[in-house]
Amino acid sequence: MNKEMKLQDKNDRALHVPVMLSEILELLGPALNRPDSVLVDCTLGMAGHSSALLKANPQAKLVGIDRDPQALEVASRNLAEFSDRTTFVQARFDELVNLDLPRVDAVLFDLGLSSLQIDRTGRGFSYSHDSALDMRMGGNELTAAQIVNTYSQQELVKIFRAYGEEPNAKRIATAIVKEREKEPFEMSGRLVEVIADSLPAAVRHRGGHPAKRVFQALRIEVNGELDAFSAALPAALEKVNLGGRIAVLSYHSLEDRIAKKTFAKACSDDVPKDLPIVPLDRAAKFKLLTKGAQKPTRYEVEENSRSASARLRAVERIRQDEKGEI
Repeated sequence: MNKEMKLQDKNDRALHVPVMLSEILELLGPALNRPDSVLVDCTLGMAGHSSALLKANPQAKLVGIDRDPQALEVASRNLAEFSDRTTFVQARFDELVNLDLPRVDAVLFDLGLSSLQIDRTGRGFSYSHDSALDMRMGGNELTAAQIVNTYSQQELVKIFRAYGEEPNAKRIATAIVKEREKEPFEMSGRLVEVIADSLPAAVRHRGGHPAKRVFQALRIEVNGELDAFSAALPAALEKVNLGGRIAVLSYHSLEDRIAKKTFAKACSDDVPKDLPIVPLDRAAKFKLLTKGAQKPTRYEVEENSRSASARLRAVERIRQDEKGEI
């Protein structure tokens, strides 16, 4: 679920190994190799991908979007050498539709958690560190603590299944409701213990950390991630210029399913299958650049275990609208 492996230099400046970097450079590079091209990084994070794309494409300018002010602060430092080519926007990426961007040549979505969020304790994202149950990426009011302390058992089961694909959702939700009656949940460590204790021993010790799916579900619910992505990806398709490209790095099947479905629709003619001639205004405006979802190489996974679940899809705009609009 996480995007980057963090290293540190002697100045304690965050350095990164972005997931599937060579593939991203290869896919988005052709769209940025023209004067005044514009790259929109919808999930800027600590700017690992954007830094490499700006270095490889000296004509490109960046609009970096992130809802997390801490991420924008770090990204601005990491991109200081490109200050004349960068613009930063604090916003959810589904607000892309409202940004004044007349032409966009490449769009990147690198979903999931960044190293900034997972490695810095105190924000409740990690099930490996005991910290306050927060999980907010931006300025939204809802916290993970509010969810586990106020949602009904039925509502908890629903989000654990829908957003975490947790097969033991009912068992875990029952245990949470029982334990919160004794004392409200405030810290992530206690929640991890309750989740683990609610599972049979055979389940608890297989398939990764027992709290992984529940923490994923809580984070998605807190931040409205899937709704935001479902709105942002079609908006990006509308914004991209002729010859422009969009790449999506997802880290679980829920995100990848949205990308797959949205891209498939954009790359299909909007006519019945048996129609002999496709009118230009109904012809597909995009083509797929990836065959299915690309996965990281075995070598990359060995070097950066956080890349293991990554899936990459990309498309290119090949046709304008009938009136020449994009």
